[in-house]
Amino acid sequence: MLSVFHFSKVRYTYTAIKMEGGNPPRRPTTLWTFHSQEELSQYAVGCDADIGGTSTCNLTMGEEGKGRFWGDMKLAVKPGLEQKVRGGYAGFRNKTRNTLFGELMDDVSLHEYLLLRVKIGGDPRTHNSYFANIQTESSISTDLFQHRLWFSKPNEWEDIIIPFDAFVLTNSGELVSREMTMMTHRVRTIGISILGGNSGVEGKYEIGLDVIKAVNEDDLDVIPRQKLQDQGKWGRNAF
Repeated sequence: MLSVFHFSKVRYTYTAIKMEGGNPPRRPTTLWTFHSQEELSQYAVGCDADIGGTSTCNLTMGEEGKGRFWGDMKLAVKPGLEQKVRGGYAGFRNKTRNTLFGELMDDVSLHEYLLLRVKIGGDPRTHNSYFANIQTESSISTDLFQHRLWFSKPNEWEDIIIPFDAFVLTNSGELVSREMTMMTHRVRTIGISILGGNSGVEGKYEIGLDVIKAVNEDDLDVIPRQKLQDQGKWGRNAF
């Protein structure tokens, strides 16, 4: 069973650092891609139906040869579970990959931004209910860093750019008051969730998936500075 609020799986990628003049490289790093059925098998998918809700979720290949996360967002739960479980969420994130030497994680400490190449579709009412999720190494397995996704080009591919330091710490879907800096050198999982239960939204949802990268300002043609500043303020009022 996968709970969107309890992402705990890991990507396994070795980080090789090439020393150039004493400074490690800061080039763009591709973290995850969604270009084949084999690549889609690297992700875990789940929704509230796992615990008695009625939403649906699917991760499949789209007509353009890229990933497609889609389903039906519903707030209702199965009879007898009212007031016991909360409906209205779905999501995916990369699976855990362990080795004989332990968990392998991503190091994005040399990068400023998370970049997601996506295409929003589905019912327009669902568009403001998406979040990017990052889980890092932590003594509390349910800790999750989140940031709302803001889209500007419905039904078109676009790059969503989020500063790593703009993510907000949550636990089981609730904001955490304690101060904690994201351990960007120990990233366990990255994923996307849609939280219709938080916004009271139901409907058909769909988001196209191309690539997730870690980048720096020098790698980008345009930095939407004001938009990024505005996005960074969502956290305390989003839940």
